[in-house]
Amino acid sequence: MNAHAFTLSGARLRACASGALHWPERGLVVVSDLHLGRAERMARRGGPLLPPYETDDTLARLAADLAALRPAHVIALGDSFDDRRAAEGLSEPQRARLAALLDGRVWDWVEGNHDPGPLALPGTHRAEVRLGPLTFRHIARPDATAEVSGHYHPKARLALGAARVARACFLIDGARVILPAYGTYTGGLATEAEALAGLMAPDAIAVLTGTRAHAIPMPRRAARRPPTRRISP
Repeated sequence: MNAHAFTLSGARLRACASGALHWPERGLVVVSDLHLGRAERMARRGGPLLPPYETDDTLARLAADLAALRPAHVIALGDSFDDRRAAEGLSEPQRARLAALLDGRVWDWVEGNHDPGPLALPGTHRAEVRLGPLTFRHIARPDATAEVSGHYHPKARLALGAARVARACFLIDGARVILPAYGTYTGGLATEAEALAGLMAPDAIAVLTGTRAHAIPMPRRAARRPPTRRISP
C-alpha cells in the first residue's frame, strides 16, 4: 500500500494514501472521522439531500484497508458516526459489514465531538487511548507531544495551473500527527487556517492522500508584507 513513512517519538508510522495511519510494529490501524450516516443526518435536519451511499463507500474503503494491512488492533479516532441517531440507523447489511470488520480484532472507539462512540456496537469505548509512547485522542491539545488526533479534517489547497484544488492530508511535525477525515462526504479545514497553523510547528509537512501519499511543506498563509513607505524627495 502506498504510504509515507515517518517517526513520531520513536514510533515508526506510515501515513497511507487512503487516509489511514498504520503502525506495523503494533499491528495497528488508525482512522478518524468516519462520519457514518452523514447523508441521513443532514436530510433528517433539513439540510441538502445527498445520495445516501457514503456509509457503504466508507465501509468498503475501510474493509479494503484492513484486508491489505491485516491489523490486530484498530482505533477509530472519534466522530465515527455523524451523531448518536446515525449510529442507531445503520441498515442490517451495513451493521453486518461493520460487525465483520470488528470480528477478531481489538477495536477502540474514541469519543468525538459528534458522538460519544457507538455504544451499542462491540469494542471498547474510550476518551483517549495510550499505546507505547503515543496518545490517541480526537482533538489535539496545544501543549501535547507524541499525540495522534483528528477532528479538523485538514485539507491542503494547491495551485494546479490556473485552478486551485484541495486535497485531504495528514499534518505531521515532531510533536503530533493530525489525521484527515476518512469518511466520504466530509468537508475540510484549509491548512492555512489559524486553528491548524497555531498547532503545527513551522517545519510541519502535509502528506496528501489520494492515489498516492505525497509529502509537501504544510501550506500556510503567506506573510503579509508591511506597506512600502514613500519618501518625498
